[in-house]
Amino acid sequence: MRRQSIWKFTVVAAVILAVASCGNKTESKKVKLAFVTNTPADFWTMARKGTEAADKELDNVDVEFQIADGTAADQRRIVDDLLTKGVTGIAISPVDPANQTQMINDIAQKGVVITQDSDAPASNRMAYIGTDNIAAGRQAGELIKQALPDGGKIMLFVGKKDAQNAKERYEGILQAISGTKIQVLDVKTDDADQVRAKANAADTIVKYPDVAALIGLWGYNGPAIISALKEAKKVGKIQVVCFDDDPATVAAIMGGSVYGTIVQQPYEFGYQAIHLMSKILAGDKSSIPPNKLRIIPTLAVTKANVNDYSDRIEKLKIGG
Repeated sequence: MRRQSIWKFTVVAAVILAVASCGNKTESKKVKLAFVTNTPADFWTMARKGTEAADKELDNVDVEFQIADGTAADQRRIVDDLLTKGVTGIAISPVDPANQTQMINDIAQKGVVITQDSDAPASNRMAYIGTDNIAAGRQAGELIKQALPDGGKIMLFVGKKDAQNAKERYEGILQAISGTKIQVLDVKTDDADQVRAKANAADTIVKYPDVAALIGLWGYNGPAIISALKEAKKVGKIQVVCFDDDPATVAAIMGGSVYGTIVQQPYEFGYQAIHLMSKILAGDKSSIPPNKLRIIPTLAVTKANVNDYSDRIEKLKIGG
């Protein structure tokens, strides 16, 4: 009788250990993924929503959302920390692609790396998810032409000229305004410092009293321009075209002080980046396009469609 009890105890213990082992095995299958921004701008709020939605849908991933301060050095620090923690998939928006190629290649040797928002085409990244920034620049150029039908001088503002998205948006704008009477004065940079971004706009208003339009290439540039115009009492006297859907930009379009903005879909950047990296790490590379570019369309938002656009985004926030 005693032997039978011992045998039963042994069987039960083995079953418990097996169940625990299965549980640990399932947990060990989870892959750690990360999404790294280029700046702390509000633009990334919807990207975070997208990563969170993907995280909820996928049982086999743990997702980290990391916000960089606008410098390549901070992105390097974040990446090193993520790799130390065992992250095997990173989606990054490189601040300075030319000088971050080696960093991206280092990630590629240890796991999966894709770029989002800003590309690094010379690197070993597996894919790019984001905007066709040349096409987006052309869209912005069309808005500039609508805002300045008789031409005029314009000043452009951005965090860094070397960022791939900045270079391509500028190129697209130049393509669109070629042959018109629109003249580009310069491109002012601010190193993703929003105080400096406002100061650049304010200085331009003083230095170039005949400037006809101020153009913001990164998301926070629009609100910085708006703030500078308000302080200079130039709202409505100088046209504004910018990128992204910062709440201040959307409100200014509704109020008529910003002509229009080119909006991206950062929610899709986050959502699709996590799903793509999860598939690749599971051995499925079929979702990588042949040209390694997964383009998310942009939209020109003006007073004519801003209310519909705002309603759609609010629903997405709630749903996300």
